[in-house]
Order: sequence, then C-alpha cells, then structure tokens
Amino acid sequence: FRNRDQHLRIGATGTAWTNTFTEGQEILVPVKNGEGCFVADTRTLDELEGEGRVVARYTRGNPNGSQRDIAAITNAAGNVVGIMPHPERAAEPLLGLDDGAGFFLSIAAWQSRASTSKVTSR
Repeated sequence: FRNRDQHLRIGATGTAWTNTFTEGQEILVPVKNGEGCFVADTRTLDELEGEGRVVARYTRGNPNGSQRDIAAITNAAGNVVGIMPHPERAAEPLLGLDDGAGFFLSIAAWQSRASTSKVTSR
C-alpha cells in the first residue's frame, strides 16, 4: 500500500476536468493504493499521446509503474477523465493540500459554460 504525496504534470487542459490548469503545471496530490497502474498496448499508448488525451503524468518518480508515467487520461470528448491519484484528497487546505481542487473547479467552470451556451442559443 502506497500512501504518499505525488507530483503530477498536467498535459491536457482542454477537458471538462482540467480547464482551470495550465499545460505543464505541476500539482501535488495523494497516491493511496496498493495495486494498479496504467497499462495499454503500444498502439493505444501512441494513439492517446497523438490525440492529446494524456491528462497528467507522474513526475519525480512513478509510484506504480504506469506505462509512460501516465497518471490520467481522457476520452475523446474530454468530458470523462480517469485518474489514479486522488485529487479529492487534496481539494482544500483543511486536507493539507489543495492542488486537487483544480479538477473540481474545472468541472464547475465547464458546467457553467455549458449552461450559459444553452441559454444563449435558445
């Protein structure tokens, strides 16, 4: 079981979950898991990278052996992000870290823009 803070570098900022970050921004979030790492065949890894769908990578060490240091990926639409570290455990200062709040601020901003565009398009 790993229970430590982990540095991530944000790669894709055009998703619903990462639009308040800047590309290349480093954040610190907890890793709390015993097993699990991102594994895919070379074609899939190349496709994810080529399409800009790698949302975050581990930096300063890869805690679980994820291929190409991938910590988070998104679907093609950018509205779903799969992430292994735990941003919810770093979402406010009371928890000791607040870098993870950006994921939740991003989804709120994305939702707000979606609601505004629906109102103005009617």
